[in-house]
Amino acid sequence: MEKAYRIKKNADFQKIYRHGKSVANRQFVVYSYDRQQADHFRLGISVSKKLGNAVTRNRIKRSIRECFKVHKEDFLPKDLIVIARFPAKDMSVQEVQKSLEHVLKIAKVFNKRIP
Repeated sequence: MEKAYRIKKNADFQKIYRHGKSVANRQFVVYSYDRQQADHFRLGISVSKKLGNAVTRNRIKRSIRECFKVHKEDFLPKDLIVIARFPAKDMSVQEVQKSLEHVLKIAKVFNKRIP
């Protein structure tokens, strides 16, 4: 994911947590925040150490990023934070993608209808 599409600063994370809207399912929590004068979405990923060792956490993050790469053009220009919950650690990439699509539809962050 290119640098312009990432959220890295703690201040940005805190602003989204405080002022953004959250939706969740069993595997993920998604915070969304509308930015003014935004051309594209930005993504922040949070995976707790409680989910496993570094290998497990990085695998989850790669799976989440892959879902966002597939739908890169379909998102509204918002800031998004995805927080992985415990059941996500045992999921395949396809299961992660299906679950994320579900929670992102609930969050209403897609430009158009995704099947």
